[in-house]
Amino acid sequence: MSRDYPLEKVRNFGIIAHIDAGKTTTSERILFYTGMKHKIGEVHEGETTTDWMEQERERGITITAAAITCFWNPTYMPATDTSKKVRFNIIDTPGHIDFTAEVKRSLRVLDGAVVVFDGVAGVEPQSETNWRYADEGKVPRVCFINKLDRMGASFENSYKSILERLNKNAVRMQIPIGLEENFKGVIDLLKLKAYSFEGDKGEKVVEGEIPDEYREEAKKFRNEMVEKIVEHDDALMHAYLDGKEITIDDLKRVLRKTVIENKIFPVFTGSALKNKGVQLVLDAVVDYLPSPLDIPPVVGKDPNTGEEAVRHASDEEPFSALIFKLQSDPFVGQLSFFRVYSGAVSAGSYIYNSTTGKKERLGRIVRLQADKREEVQTVYSGEIAAAVGLKDVKTSHTLCDDNHPIVLEPIKFMEPVIAMRIEPKTKADQERMGMALKRLTDEDPTFKIKSDPETLETVMMGMGELQLDIMVDRMKREFNVEADVGKPQVAYRETIQGEAEAEGKYIRQTGGHGQYGHARLTLRPMQPLEEGKKIPKNVKRYDNFEFIDSIKGGVIPQEFIPAVEKGVREAMDRGIVAGFPMVNVSCELTFGSYHDVDSSEVAYKIAASQAFQDAAKRAKPVLLEPIMKVEVVTPEKFLGDVTGHLSSKRAMILGVEDRGMNKVINAEVPLAEMFGYITTLRSMTEGRASYTMEFGRYEPVPNNVAQTIIEARK
Repeated sequence: MSRDYPLEKVRNFGIIAHIDAGKTTTSERILFYTGMKHKIGEVHEGETTTDWMEQERERGITITAAAITCFWNPTYMPATDTSKKVRFNIIDTPGHIDFTAEVKRSLRVLDGAVVVFDGVAGVEPQSETNWRYADEGKVPRVCFINKLDRMGASFENSYKSILERLNKNAVRMQIPIGLEENFKGVIDLLKLKAYSFEGDKGEKVVEGEIPDEYREEAKKFRNEMVEKIVEHDDALMHAYLDGKEITIDDLKRVLRKTVIENKIFPVFTGSALKNKGVQLVLDAVVDYLPSPLDIPPVVGKDPNTGEEAVRHASDEEPFSALIFKLQSDPFVGQLSFFRVYSGAVSAGSYIYNSTTGKKERLGRIVRLQADKREEVQTVYSGEIAAAVGLKDVKTSHTLCDDNHPIVLEPIKFMEPVIAMRIEPKTKADQERMGMALKRLTDEDPTFKIKSDPETLETVMMGMGELQLDIMVDRMKREFNVEADVGKPQVAYRETIQGEAEAEGKYIRQTGGHGQYGHARLTLRPMQPLEEGKKIPKNVKRYDNFEFIDSIKGGVIPQEFIPAVEKGVREAMDRGIVAGFPMVNVSCELTFGSYHDVDSSEVAYKIAASQAFQDAAKRAKPVLLEPIMKVEVVTPEKFLGDVTGHLSSKRAMILGVEDRGMNKVINAEVPLAEMFGYITTLRSMTEGRASYTMEFGRYEPVPNNVAQTIIEARK
């Protein structure tokens, strides 16, 4: 069987935006216009395809990234000419800050993105975060300013906010005809044509002449656009300066190249809800976003040699794929979503998981149309699909051909900042709860579980209250587990600010074999790695911990050094100020001794743990707390009340700006002060204010607050 679509006609892209900018509505229009659905589902009616979870439909928000495959015949092609049809693999991602992991993992496996903005609010905090993730992944983007039919919508203000807050290389490709209730259609600056959208669902795209009153404006903006594009091509630049007319094909060719290189971000506009403009955005995806052939080959490591390994997007190369998401499906069990970077894989074949070193049989492969699934026999490079029933896989695992192994770079996720105690209601719930929690932690890498060894309580941790709420709700509905939860707690951390040295000796004499372990450690704060600097052979570096083995002359035999590291790690997990895990510690093992007969791993582990605790107590230990970036949008008349109230919560107000009729307050606030904030904010502002927050960084807790936390822990 050969591939049904050539690689240059595949587009893997995501739809990303701030909450409520209209992503899911845009996705629904895409499904309708590409013929995947015959009825448009609306978020406010709870009938959308990509929001298939009950919790998503009730809350009207997207929680998990949904992957959909569909096909598009560009608007400018006659419907009968299907030779230009393009396959879209689309991921509709969540906008709420608690589910940023979904955006991050989706961007890792996508080649491009459509960034949706609210035409009234313009760039919002989550748009900035998502844009930053796309920058990190070098993902090419096109922008869609949505909701131009709303009261207070302004294309120009929203466009300006993109230039000021995201990237000055955004270029308008369209301007709207009318605004708010008079919004009628768009003007394409490339072709200098007006487009209106007729028919019941705007399915008929009608090209016409530009209305007289917009002619001058359109010409002015077209010149700006052409200048921005020709800057990137010497031949076109000379022709343009000589006053020659540049052809549309030349402009499109250079624009495609610059979009793929992240040098230009084209801006389109419309209203998804009113069925205006979406088809032209799909044309832009075809014209400007990359196919798998346009992006650099993927780079990984050969697990056997540690050498760099490269895979190109070609069916002829050895198979390699990355698992980017696990999802429990009520009908088929666990789905493992994967992106194929090279080669091809068929159902029934054996695949090698290079992350775990295990082989597994790949049973069935399905392609999703959101909540419906289509069985496929073979998946080729550049495609996205889901495997049914793989046992030993997790997010970020690499699947490959065992004769040509490769480990692709894993997706990095943020550490959880909020914790909550959870306990089953009955004995029967106890058994089911363990299974449910395991499945949920497999699905969401930012959701973690740990049990407190002293109190034997189970603690779940995540990125925010909403995420933990939804997990408890899912346990009840999907796994039939009734559970009681405690109050949300902050996930504090501990660290050291100074340097100290200590040694630990563990000597036990009993009948027969004794125990002997002796280690000297130096602790200091861990420093960031300088760019381009290689890690020395005797240093092991992790995210929050560094272990340096400086033993000379074998005073501690090599086989006991891992035990010393293990003892240090266990002591770090327990902390020394208030029992919270320690971070950013560099630990150097400088000296020790051993006994020919009595030395053992256990003895070195205990000695290292004692030395660590002793040194850490003298290395200026402090408690750290998560500081959140908070943005509050409030009507002007409540501005004083809101800022005053924030200041009482140890907030640092960074600035106040205007957004339409509202004021926007940017602040940094400790997470501990933000529980239940929405209720207070609503009652202070007659329910008219809203806020968003995301994790910023960890900072030392002020002394008076730290004392209270330490007392409470005792």
